[in-house]
Amino acid sequence: MFENLTSGENLLRLWFYGFLAVGLIAGIASGFFKARKIQPSGFRWKIFGHEIGFGAINVFISGFTIGPATAWLTLNGWITFNEAPVEWWVIALEYVLYFFLFDTWFYWLHRWMHREPVYTLIHKLHHHSTSPNLMTTLSVNPLESIINGGFVPLFLTVFVVHPESMALILPTNIIMGLYVHSGYEFFPRWWNKSWTTKWFITATFHDQHHHYFVHNFGGYTTIWDRLCGTMRPKFEADYANPKAKRGRAPEAGQTETA
Repeated sequence: MFENLTSGENLLRLWFYGFLAVGLIAGIASGFFKARKIQPSGFRWKIFGHEIGFGAINVFISGFTIGPATAWLTLNGWITFNEAPVEWWVIALEYVLYFFLFDTWFYWLHRWMHREPVYTLIHKLHHHSTSPNLMTTLSVNPLESIINGGFVPLFLTVFVVHPESMALILPTNIIMGLYVHSGYEFFPRWWNKSWTTKWFITATFHDQHHHYFVHNFGGYTTIWDRLCGTMRPKFEADYANPKAKRGRAPEAGQTETA
């Protein structure tokens, strides 16, 4: 991986991995992660093992569907990119367009997947863990991966964006998926008290979706949950006071009833 450490790219990569490693060690040693665990006693090794297996199956199947489909669309001219020089604000607009369109796509399909028989057939696998961790991100039915992951090639088929915008879009998918399932809250406690930040979801927001099943369906923002009344009523109070006692989680098979 580091064949030529004299090149700028590999040096940057080395510094990045080193930064992550030092941060991880320092976070564990200082108690930083322990203090920010959303459900301190929620982790289960048995469930984690299942998620590793289901995650591997999902990555294999979805990788051989979404990837080739995107390649075919590109080869046949359905997906093209604007290679012309671009101003930063154009990249920002393209990114914002993707961000909010995906959030809408995810919210409504996510609510649909909480209805029977779709929940049992597709989405229930992802809810096997009521206390998510990083592997929960991948532990989904391959059909669900195709539904969510298929938005990017669909978006690129409808809109011609710049490669620079894709450099932001693809990492956002990965980072957001890992963050909201991490089981740790890294944003400050004033996050939901500020009008400018309360519209963007946190790990706690999605963690409560896994814990209670019937609230907090948004993928990137809280906008649709707030508009449609599906945000958990006690979410903001619990976020501000993370040590407050949680109510009992519903049974794993419970789904949306309204």
